[in-house]
Amino acid sequence: MLVCPRSKFDWKLRSRTLPLGVRTVLMGIVNTTPDSFSDGGQFVDSEGATAHALRLIDEGADIVDIGGESTRPGMHVAVSATEELDRVLPVVRAVRRLRPDAVISVDTYKARTAQAVVEAGADIVNDVSGLTWDSEMAATCAALRCGVAIMHTRGRWEDWKNLPPLPRDEVIPLVRGELQERVSAALAAGIDRESILLDPGVGFGKRMEENYPLIAHLNSIGELGFPLMAGASRKGFLGQSIAARTDGAAPPVDRRLYATLAANTAAILCGAHILRIHDVRAALEAAAVADAVREAAESN
Repeated sequence: MLVCPRSKFDWKLRSRTLPLGVRTVLMGIVNTTPDSFSDGGQFVDSEGATAHALRLIDEGADIVDIGGESTRPGMHVAVSATEELDRVLPVVRAVRRLRPDAVISVDTYKARTAQAVVEAGADIVNDVSGLTWDSEMAATCAALRCGVAIMHTRGRWEDWKNLPPLPRDEVIPLVRGELQERVSAALAAGIDRESILLDPGVGFGKRMEENYPLIAHLNSIGELGFPLMAGASRKGFLGQSIAARTDGAAPPVDRRLYATLAANTAAILCGAHILRIHDVRAALEAAAVADAVREAAESN
């Protein structure tokens, strides 16, 4: 069995350092949005979102990632920083108060939001645009000295449906090359190298079948020298693969758990340090086994 190397890192966050590479770290998703593709509308009030975040921590999430704007393909509705902060800031404050040791991430591409949530206690800024949609974001994160997840996005959400398809052998060179450019820009802005995490952006500007090379060759992106996060949870390309195999319709998002676990396991064996997931307990069990396989492979 092919098991790709997974280097060890000490990821430097706002007020702590998180070891990566010994075991797979789980980032639980908390969407405070009405329109997210999977759980939009379920946790729009701060009390419900906070309770969900605490539940994910209790189930085994090492990090909770709180988001206030959906980037759902084909249905994205932009929100202002003010509205985004109205959604996420009370949750950040509540989780920090109720679980002082929790590691909190906020999913945002806006510098104003990043500034406010880190000052309120967030440890990580998770930017789906790779610091490109807000010209102030890189400098803001550098000044905040927080952890920074730099994700690859091919174009902006309004471009995705019109992007030309990528041949399978061009996916990794494109993503790797553009992530290298974004890392260089982050370092030039003053972000600490030890604070950077990379995410190939499964589903962000990639057509259905174009996402599989991102998982299969994740180790190639790891050669850039940074820890890696994979976020395949419940995404559309998984449903498409199920439909093709069963000659049926793609299952809805709440029936993609087994496919998600398969993608998560593959990502771990291909070098992912962190999984961004909805179903924490199931992911934890799959990661425990996948990590045991990694350990057995690395000991021989």
